[in-house]
Amino acid sequence: MNAFPEDRNLAKRKRKNKIFQTLFLMSTCFGVVALALLLIQVLSQGIGWLNWDFLTNFSSRIPENAGFKAAIFGTLWMMSITAPLTFIIGVATAIYLEEYAKDTRMSRIIQTNISNLAGVPSIVFGLLGLTIFVRLFGFGNSILSGGLTMTLLVLPIIIVASQEAIKAVPMSLRHASFAMGANRWQTVLRVVLPSAFPGILTGTILSMSRAIGETAPLIVIGAVGYIAFTPESFFSQFTVMPIQIYGWASLPKAEFQNVAAAGIIVLLIALLGMNALAIYLRGKFQKK
Repeated sequence: MNAFPEDRNLAKRKRKNKIFQTLFLMSTCFGVVALALLLIQVLSQGIGWLNWDFLTNFSSRIPENAGFKAAIFGTLWMMSITAPLTFIIGVATAIYLEEYAKDTRMSRIIQTNISNLAGVPSIVFGLLGLTIFVRLFGFGNSILSGGLTMTLLVLPIIIVASQEAIKAVPMSLRHASFAMGANRWQTVLRVVLPSAFPGILTGTILSMSRAIGETAPLIVIGAVGYIAFTPESFFSQFTVMPIQIYGWASLPKAEFQNVAAAGIIVLLIALLGMNALAIYLRGKFQKK
């Protein structure tokens, strides 16, 4: 007795589902395996070179004496500019676009451009920073130029993330606030922002982790690969962790490959720490 057409169609759909499930699992495993192999290689090369002297010494032409101090301090100085500027400007822009701007052609053009800027290659922002901050404003190859360039790079990401977090706040909360006599700004400040803050904070921290790992824009504006001092002001020359790693990896001595691997471990620890902080803070504020 032949099976019903519905049974044949059901069996066919189940086979397709099984095939695609297997493909998706293989794709996931490929990425995980590739990441695991990369981590194993980096750890095997760099873990023996990672010690306190590596964190407190400046870079050197001798691999055994090379350290990461200047790059760590340069990264911290640069992020002290990038983090507050991107948070303040990004959140303020998202609030205006979501809570105050009317649905006009101009606002839609602005929104489209912001979304497109989030996907622009980072080296384009480096060229923009070179033209505006290094040459036009005369800041030179300084921390200030690097911090402002990285602000331009991650600002669209924070704006989009903040907008999504604000959109997720139920409209009923806004209506309840208006019903209690609050004006729009009071509603935004006391109702919308506290509810959207976990998403905003997560997007900010993740965008900062991208800024820490970027290399191309800073190479374009002239961040140097060898510095034997810590910055003293925002107008000092600087280097950052990715550039220092790139400099070591490009040297001919085989030992510097191990030094670069040790630098990668430090950079990965910083990135994973920021991601873990984002997850922790998001869970903490969501409970509140």
